[in-house]
Amino acid sequence: MPKPNFRFTHYNLEEQRAGTIIEVTLNAVANVRLMTATNYQRFTEVLDFKYVGGVARKSPIRLVIPESGNWHLVVDMEGHHGLADSAVKIIAAPAGQMRAS
Repeated sequence: MPKPNFRFTHYNLEEQRAGTIIEVTLNAVANVRLMTATNYQRFTEVLDFKYVGGVARKSPIRLVIPESGNWHLVVDMEGHHGLADSAVKIIAAPAGQMRAS
């Protein structure tokens, strides 16, 4: 089975509630992709996949978990040079955005 032909850093964010903010700090321009467990599996198998995010040209970048579930974050340099150093911080959703699951 094919694997992505570029290096990437993977963060398993595990179970997260909708509205939770993920803050990613980078030291270079990189692709930041937040995806469900199913889409992460598709990413690793080089199949079509869906994600939240894209090219991060500034740091930090914040992404919001769109729905409760198991989430993964990938930082990669596809289309860029090298591999960016990255750090991830999970910020609780603002009180007005929290939803019961």
